[in-house]
Amino acid sequence: MKLSKLLTADQIVLDMKSEQHWPAIVELVDHLVNQQRLPQEYRESTLDALKTREEMISTGVGAGVAIPHTFLDHIENVTAIFGRSVTGIDFESLDQTPVHFIILFLVPQKNYQLHLHTLAAIAKMFARSEIRQCLHDATSAEQILAAFDCKSLQTTEVGA
Repeated sequence: MKLSKLLTADQIVLDMKSEQHWPAIVELVDHLVNQQRLPQEYRESTLDALKTREEMISTGVGAGVAIPHTFLDHIENVTAIFGRSVTGIDFESLDQTPVHFIILFLVPQKNYQLHLHTLAAIAKMFARSEIRQCLHDATSAEQILAAFDCKSLQTTEVGA
């Protein structure tokens, strides 16, 4: 499954308002709730699981990218959201650079292998500077989706 298949236009935040690590994650989870991609009753438990994960080590992987993620018992399918920050967010990244691109994903507890494949594929895709440039230059959610669905990315699959 390609990352573009996990996202729709309503799962893209073009201009995040948060400037700090944890508020950025809350902003994205709240967006999922507002778009009815995550039930309101699971907001707090989702945030708790993400906070536990973030306390282990920052999911800021470098090159301006963060990939917060966690397992949840109450979902059946991988749920993802993409956020872009023009100004950058201090995510306590491994390379100490501000984060401009966040892909947050939630994985069903029963699908640990899917989690590993998803994480690896996302990291591989964001390692490509031309993809980051396309995401930076995009002016709409549709252009973000097109960047994720780029023909040159067809070998980079998520959850394959």
